[in-house]
Amino acid sequence: MEQLSQKRELDKEIQNKVLYFAFMITTFARTYKMNKQKAYLYLEKYGGLNFLNEHWWALHTDNTFWAVRDLYEVCYENGGLK
Repeated sequence: MEQLSQKRELDKEIQNKVLYFAFMITTFARTYKMNKQKAYLYLEKYGGLNFLNEHWWALHTDNTFWAVRDLYEVCYENGGLK
């Protein structure tokens, strides 16, 4: 019974993470006037997705403006366009 409870908690955390990733990619795309596919590829190429993966739990508590700005800064530091 305890394993089932832990699995449900893990499933919920994974679901929250996926939803947050989708939200952030869409928001990043809208902010920087790209389509979602280009935003995803840009974030992947310049380390934004890795940053998001490592820090999503903290980022989701921050204002969306600052979270998107953090993603931009990470990508810029890794060679992304200004």
